[in-house]
Formats: sequence, C-alpha cells, structure tokens
Amino acid sequence: MKVLITGGGTGGHVNPAIAVANIIKSNIKDVEIAFVGTSHGIENKLVPKEGYPLFHIEIQGLKRSLSLSNIKTFYLAYTSVIKCKKLIREFQPDFVFGTGGYVSWPVIKAASQLKIPTALLNCDVVPGFALKMLEKYADKIYVNFDETINYLKYPNKAKRVGNPIRDEFFSLEYSEARETLGIDGKYKLFLLSCGGSMGAERINNECIDYMNSYVSKHPEIYHVHATGAIEYEAAREKFNAYGLDKYKNIELVEYIYDMPQKMAAADLVINRAGANTLSELAVLKKPCVLIPSPNVTNNHQYKNAKVLADKNAAVLIEEKNLSEGVFYDTVTDLLENKSKRDEMAENISDFAVNDAGKIIFNELYTLAKSKKI
Repeated sequence: MKVLITGGGTGGHVNPAIAVANIIKSNIKDVEIAFVGTSHGIENKLVPKEGYPLFHIEIQGLKRSLSLSNIKTFYLAYTSVIKCKKLIREFQPDFVFGTGGYVSWPVIKAASQLKIPTALLNCDVVPGFALKMLEKYADKIYVNFDETINYLKYPNKAKRVGNPIRDEFFSLEYSEARETLGIDGKYKLFLLSCGGSMGAERINNECIDYMNSYVSKHPEIYHVHATGAIEYEAAREKFNAYGLDKYKNIELVEYIYDMPQKMAAADLVINRAGANTLSELAVLKKPCVLIPSPNVTNNHQYKNAKVLADKNAAVLIEEKNLSEGVFYDTVTDLLENKSKRDEMAENISDFAVNDAGKIIFNELYTLAKSKKI
C-alpha cells in the first residue's frame, strides 16, 4: 500500500499527520508513506526526523487584506494542482490524507480530480480556511470536536475521531512520572507552565511574577516555566533580577523536551490552547488554565478553550483580561483547592479519545479498500 500525507506550516498540522503515519506504518507491512509540504514549513524539520520522504510544492496562503501577493497566490493555487497531479501519478497512492495548512489545498484537490480516495483531519473546533475550501473534494472529514461538524457544509462526510497524539502520553502515570523526575515525596504540588514553543511575553511575565510573589514563599510547590526560544533571554533577565535563581523549587527553561513526562507529573498546567495541547491534557486528565494565543487565524485557540471552559473542564483567561491580580487569584485558587482540580480533571477526560490514531487508521484503511472495489 502507498499513502500520501499532506499538512504543514505549523506543528498543529504536522504532528497529527506524523502520528497517523506512524500508526499506519505499525499496522501495515511494507507500506510506503510520503509527505507533501512546502520548502519553508516546520514539516522540513519534523518529517525527515521521522524517516519519511518529503516532496515540496510551491504554494502560499491568501492574505486577508488587499495585497499584491494574492496575485501570486491565485497563480500558485492553479499551477500547484497541476504539479500535484504529476506527483500523484508518479507516486500512485492508494489514498491521500490531509491535516490542514494551505499546502493541503493542491494535494487534496488534485487527488480528488484523479479519483484517489481523500480524507481530511481538522483538530481545532473551527475548520481552517483550507478545510473549508476542500470540503467538497474530500471523501471523509475527521474532526476532534463534535462542535466542528456544525461549521461544515457537508456534515454527512464528517465523523468525530479525536486527535492523534504521541504514544508517550498514553504510557505515563502520575506517581511514576513524579518519581522519575525526582519530585515524589519532595514537593506537594507541581505547577507546569509555558506559552508555546516560541514564547509569549505576557505569559512569561505573569508566570515569573507569580513565582516571585507566591511560589517563592511556598517551598512545597515545584514550579517549572518554559519561556520559548525568542523570549528566553528577556525572561531570564527578569527571573534573575527577582533573585529567583536561588530557589530550588523554581525553574526557568527555554523549552520542555520531556513534555509527556512533566505533564503527567503536574498537578496544574498553564498553557496555550492549541488542539494538540488540549488533547494531551485531556488524555492525562490535567486541570488547566488556558490562555489562548490572540495571534492565530480566526481566534481558533480561544474557540478551542471555550468549549472546555463551558464544560468546567478548564479555566479560560484571555490575554486582554490578564489585568492585575486575575492570574494570581486564578492560579492560587486552583492550587489551594484540590476538589476544584479533581472536578476539572474528570471533566476534561470526557474530551479524550484514547485510541484516535487507531480509529483514523481503520477509517482510512476502509476508505482505501472501498474505493478499490
């Protein structure tokens, strides 16, 4: 069997695609899997690392405002479909699977026109622009949230399957993770916070202020905060200015490389609200404070977080509402109220689909076989 997968631009598109590729590879002997992306997306780091070949297509996103670059966008939207048809004829996939990003557009459209089975995965609550444009071309649309189906023009094609995430999140247990990290019996509570891989100045400032005003006075609490790559130096300067480097229960890092381990061990998590993060929190049953990024298309992180907040499965704070005292009061209340954390943990677990990867694999396998009959 041959499988062509597309999706790029952000980790939110690429990581689920890789998770699906890995489960296909583990279930089908001698399967051949290839990816299609752009030459400048994060897929160029993530996909080759997993050992999959990556084909490049030149395509770019449509600007929301009037821009001369949109002329090129429309030109590439036309020519890239032609190039994708050539690629697909040469590779001859049994089906094509897309996880979003503008690179999905020419690949899925070309496959559909060539009568190759196609399927899309949308992990955020609100469908992205590419998915909206591709609905009519896809045979199946898989979603992470039930609410997503209400946004679709072709809801009959849709099915909720969850969001495929890394296997490590399913194999870790709270006390075992704490023991591995060396904090079991040493600290009563573990607070884990971050603002995305690149960083968020507002979240960094709030977390460092909280370390200074509260955590430094509570040695029973262990707090690790990841600043992100861009903001690390500025955050470190503020951290050191407060004298927080002398506290053993407080850590400031640029990036958390063992996120499954640390998230499993945490008692409370502060994070953004990307679909992958929410799926990981749900699988691990973690109470959380979500501060959505305001700098994403269609404010989709806010809409993701709102679904959980409405079910008392998370606390939602928008960046614009991080006025003085809101962050402090919210986090302190949760740290000091175990019953609230326990209730949130149970509620967020309702959003978990523990076998999402396997469900998607079975769906795709059935789709491929049905088209051959």
